[in-house]
Amino acid sequence: MGSSGQSSNYDLSFKILLIGDSAVGKSSLLVSFISNSVDDLAPTIGVDFKIKLLTVAEKRIKMTIWDTAGQERFRTLTSSYYRNAQGIILVYDVTRRDTFTNLSDVWAKEVELYSTNKDCAKMLVGNKVDRESERAVSREEGLALAKDLGCLFLECSAKTRENVEQCFEELALKIMEVPSLLEEGSTAAKRNILKQKQENQAPPSGGCCSHVMKPELLVFFT
Repeated sequence: MGSSGQSSNYDLSFKILLIGDSAVGKSSLLVSFISNSVDDLAPTIGVDFKIKLLTVAEKRIKMTIWDTAGQERFRTLTSSYYRNAQGIILVYDVTRRDTFTNLSDVWAKEVELYSTNKDCAKMLVGNKVDRESERAVSREEGLALAKDLGCLFLECSAKTRENVEQCFEELALKIMEVPSLLEEGSTAAKRNILKQKQENQAPPSGGCCSHVMKPELLVFFT
Protein backbone atom coordinates (compact mmCIF):
# COMPACT_ATOMS: atom_id res chain seq x y z
CA MET A 1 0.00 0.00 0.00
CA GLY A 2 1.17 3.53 -0.72
CA SER A 3 1.01 6.43 -3.13
CA SER A 4 0.75 5.71 -6.82
CA GLY A 5 2.14 7.21 -9.98
CA GLN A 6 0.77 9.65 -12.50
CA SER A 7 -2.64 11.19 -11.88
CA SER A 8 -4.10 9.96 -15.18
CA ASN A 9 -3.21 6.32 -14.62
CA TYR A 10 -5.49 4.38 -12.28
CA ASP A 11 -7.72 1.30 -12.11
CA LEU A 12 -10.45 2.57 -9.80
CA SER A 13 -11.88 5.94 -8.82
CA PHE A 14 -13.60 6.45 -5.46
CA LYS A 15 -15.37 9.48 -4.01
CA ILE A 16 -14.91 9.82 -0.25
CA LEU A 17 -16.70 12.26 2.05
CA LEU A 18 -15.41 13.56 5.39
CA ILE A 19 -18.17 14.67 7.76
CA GLY A 20 -18.47 15.65 11.41
CA ASP A 21 -18.63 18.69 13.68
CA SER A 22 -16.49 21.75 13.10
CA ALA A 23 -12.96 21.62 14.58
CA VAL A 24 -12.80 17.82 14.97
CA GLY A 25 -9.84 17.80 12.58
CA LYS A 26 -11.36 16.74 9.26
CA SER A 27 -9.21 19.13 7.23
CA SER A 28 -6.11 18.23 9.24
CA LEU A 29 -6.81 14.54 8.66
CA LEU A 30 -7.08 15.14 4.93
CA VAL A 31 -3.97 17.31 4.70
CA SER A 32 -2.01 14.82 6.80
CA PHE A 33 -2.99 12.04 4.39
CA ILE A 34 -2.27 14.07 1.25
CA SER A 35 0.94 15.87 2.18
CA ASN A 36 2.36 14.07 5.23
CA SER A 37 2.26 17.31 7.22
CA VAL A 38 -0.28 19.35 9.16
CA ASP A 39 -0.33 23.09 9.75
CA ASP A 40 -2.86 25.06 11.76
CA LEU A 41 -5.86 25.21 9.45
CA ALA A 42 -8.77 27.62 9.35
CA PRO A 43 -12.28 26.11 9.43
CA THR A 44 -13.48 24.87 6.05
CA ILE A 45 -15.94 27.21 4.34
CA GLY A 46 -18.51 25.15 2.46
CA VAL A 47 -16.60 22.31 0.83
CA ASP A 48 -13.10 21.54 -0.37
CA PHE A 49 -11.61 18.47 -2.01
CA LYS A 50 -8.24 16.91 -2.68
CA ILE A 51 -7.10 13.98 -4.80
CA LYS A 52 -4.75 11.22 -3.71
CA LEU A 53 -3.45 8.30 -5.74
CA LEU A 54 -2.61 5.18 -3.81
CA THR A 55 -2.17 1.47 -4.39
CA VAL A 56 -4.33 -0.91 -2.37
CA ALA A 57 -4.53 -4.67 -2.99
CA GLU A 58 -2.50 -4.21 -6.19
CA LYS A 59 -5.05 -1.76 -7.59
CA ARG A 60 -4.20 1.84 -8.45
CA ILE A 61 -6.89 4.01 -6.89
CA LYS A 62 -7.74 7.64 -7.50
CA MET A 63 -9.35 8.86 -4.29
CA THR A 64 -11.23 12.16 -4.47
CA ILE A 65 -11.78 13.22 -0.87
CA TRP A 66 -14.36 15.88 -0.09
CA ASP A 67 -13.91 17.88 3.11
CA THR A 68 -17.18 19.43 4.33
CA ALA A 69 -17.85 22.26 6.74
CA GLY A 70 -19.23 21.17 10.09
CA GLN A 71 -21.14 24.39 10.78
CA GLU A 72 -24.91 24.08 10.55
CA ARG A 73 -25.27 27.04 8.17
CA PHE A 74 -23.47 25.03 5.47
CA ARG A 75 -25.59 21.88 5.80
CA THR A 76 -27.82 22.62 2.80
CA LEU A 77 -24.75 23.40 0.71
CA THR A 78 -22.92 20.21 1.56
CA SER A 79 -25.89 17.84 1.31
CA SER A 80 -25.50 17.56 -2.48
CA TYR A 81 -21.96 16.25 -2.06
CA TYR A 82 -23.25 13.00 -0.56
CA ARG A 83 -24.38 12.03 -4.05
CA ASN A 84 -22.48 9.05 -5.50
CA ALA A 85 -20.00 8.84 -2.63
CA GLN A 86 -18.68 5.29 -2.27
CA GLY A 87 -17.21 5.97 1.17
CA ILE A 88 -18.02 8.25 4.10
CA ILE A 89 -15.77 8.96 7.08
CA LEU A 90 -17.53 10.23 10.20
CA VAL A 91 -14.99 12.09 12.34
CA TYR A 92 -15.17 13.07 16.01
CA ASP A 93 -12.72 14.53 18.51
CA VAL A 94 -11.91 12.08 21.31
CA THR A 95 -11.45 15.05 23.69
CA ARG A 96 -14.94 16.48 23.03
CA ARG A 97 -17.89 14.27 23.91
CA ASP A 98 -20.40 16.50 22.13
CA THR A 99 -18.72 15.77 18.79
CA PHE A 100 -19.14 12.07 19.50
CA THR A 101 -22.82 12.22 20.46
CA ASN A 102 -23.53 14.35 17.40
CA LEU A 103 -22.42 11.48 15.17
CA SER A 104 -25.54 9.52 16.03
CA ASP A 105 -27.80 12.51 16.74
CA VAL A 106 -26.93 14.48 13.59
CA TRP A 107 -24.43 13.05 11.14
CA ALA A 108 -25.61 9.45 10.85
CA LYS A 109 -29.10 10.78 10.17
CA GLU A 110 -27.74 13.01 7.41
CA VAL A 111 -25.99 10.05 5.81
CA GLU A 112 -29.24 8.10 5.83
CA LEU A 113 -31.11 11.08 4.38
CA TYR A 114 -28.70 12.24 1.68
CA SER A 115 -26.53 9.29 0.65
CA THR A 116 -27.56 7.90 -2.74
CA ASN A 117 -25.56 4.69 -2.28
CA LYS A 118 -27.35 2.26 0.03
CA ASP A 119 -24.19 0.11 0.08
CA CYS A 120 -21.89 3.06 0.87
CA ALA A 121 -18.93 2.03 3.05
CA LYS A 122 -18.69 3.99 6.29
CA MET A 123 -15.92 4.46 8.83
CA LEU A 124 -16.05 6.03 12.29
CA VAL A 125 -12.82 7.85 13.14
CA GLY A 126 -11.84 9.21 16.55
CA ASN A 127 -9.24 11.93 15.97
CA LYS A 128 -6.70 13.61 18.29
CA VAL A 129 -5.55 10.54 20.22
CA ASP A 130 -2.24 12.38 20.71
CA ARG A 131 -4.11 14.30 23.46
CA GLU A 132 -4.71 11.18 25.55
CA SER A 133 -4.72 13.03 28.87
CA GLU A 134 -7.75 15.04 27.66
CA ARG A 135 -9.69 12.04 26.35
CA ALA A 136 -13.45 12.26 26.95
CA VAL A 137 -14.58 9.33 24.79
CA SER A 138 -13.18 5.84 25.36
CA ARG A 139 -12.12 3.54 22.57
CA GLU A 140 -14.75 1.05 23.73
CA GLU A 141 -17.49 3.66 23.29
CA GLY A 142 -16.26 4.38 19.79
CA LEU A 143 -16.27 0.69 18.90
CA ALA A 144 -19.80 0.28 20.25
CA LEU A 145 -21.16 3.20 18.24
CA ALA A 146 -19.40 2.00 15.09
CA LYS A 147 -21.05 -1.39 15.53
CA ASP A 148 -24.46 0.23 15.99
CA LEU A 149 -24.02 2.33 12.85
CA GLY A 150 -22.52 -0.47 10.78
CA CYS A 151 -19.19 1.32 10.38
CA LEU A 152 -15.54 0.41 10.39
CA PHE A 153 -13.72 1.97 13.35
CA LEU A 154 -10.31 3.51 13.88
CA GLU A 155 -8.70 6.03 16.19
CA CYS A 156 -6.00 8.28 14.79
CA SER A 157 -4.02 11.48 15.15
CA ALA A 158 -3.81 13.88 12.24
CA LYS A 159 -1.02 15.66 14.13
CA THR A 160 1.30 12.67 14.55
CA ARG A 161 -0.12 10.82 11.50
CA GLU A 162 -0.86 7.74 13.62
CA ASN A 163 -3.25 5.50 11.65
CA VAL A 164 -3.98 8.24 9.09
CA GLU A 165 -3.01 6.24 6.00
CA GLN A 166 -4.58 3.12 7.49
CA CYS A 167 -7.88 4.96 7.79
CA PHE A 168 -8.17 5.63 4.05
CA GLU A 169 -6.63 2.33 2.98
CA GLU A 170 -9.01 0.26 5.10
CA LEU A 171 -11.96 2.20 3.73
CA ALA A 172 -10.74 1.57 0.17
CA LEU A 173 -10.50 -2.15 0.91
CA LYS A 174 -14.04 -2.13 2.29
CA ILE A 175 -15.35 -0.40 -0.83
CA MET A 176 -13.61 -2.98 -3.00
CA GLU A 177 -15.45 -5.75 -1.14
CA VAL A 178 -18.84 -4.37 -2.23
CA PRO A 179 -19.63 -5.36 -5.86
CA SER A 180 -21.87 -2.37 -6.61
CA LEU A 181 -19.32 0.14 -5.28
CA LEU A 182 -16.46 -1.62 -7.04
CA GLU A 183 -18.38 -1.45 -10.32
CA GLU A 184 -18.95 2.28 -9.88
CA GLY A 185 -15.26 2.86 -9.25
CA SER A 186 -14.29 0.74 -12.24
CA THR A 187 -16.75 2.55 -14.53
CA ALA A 188 -15.32 5.93 -13.56
CA ALA A 189 -11.80 4.71 -14.33
CA LYS A 190 -12.91 3.38 -17.73
CA ARG A 191 -14.44 6.75 -18.56
CA ASN A 192 -11.11 8.35 -17.77
CA ILE A 193 -9.31 5.97 -20.14
CA LEU A 194 -11.81 6.78 -22.90
CA LYS A 195 -11.34 10.50 -22.27
CA GLN A 196 -7.55 10.12 -22.59
CA LYS A 197 -7.90 8.16 -25.84
CA GLN A 198 -10.14 10.86 -27.31
CA GLU A 199 -7.62 13.53 -26.36
CA ASN A 200 -4.70 11.57 -27.82
CA GLN A 201 -6.52 10.74 -31.06
CA ALA A 202 -7.86 14.24 -31.71
CA PRO A 203 -6.20 15.60 -34.92
CA PRO A 204 -4.20 18.84 -34.62
CA SER A 205 -5.76 22.09 -35.81
CA GLY A 206 -5.13 22.89 -39.48
CA GLY A 207 -3.71 26.02 -41.13
CA CYS A 208 -5.47 29.22 -42.06
CA CYS A 209 -7.65 27.52 -44.67
CA SER A 210 -8.81 24.63 -42.55
CA HIS A 211 -9.73 24.30 -38.93
CA VAL A 212 -10.53 20.95 -37.36
CA MET A 213 -12.55 21.24 -34.19
CA LYS A 214 -11.40 19.05 -31.35
CA PRO A 215 -14.31 16.81 -30.29
CA GLU A 216 -16.07 17.97 -27.18
CA LEU A 217 -15.31 15.76 -24.22
CA LEU A 218 -17.55 14.91 -21.36
CA VAL A 219 -16.10 15.45 -17.93
CA PHE A 220 -17.34 12.99 -15.34
CA PHE A 221 -17.32 13.79 -11.67
CA THR A 222 -17.20 10.90 -9.21
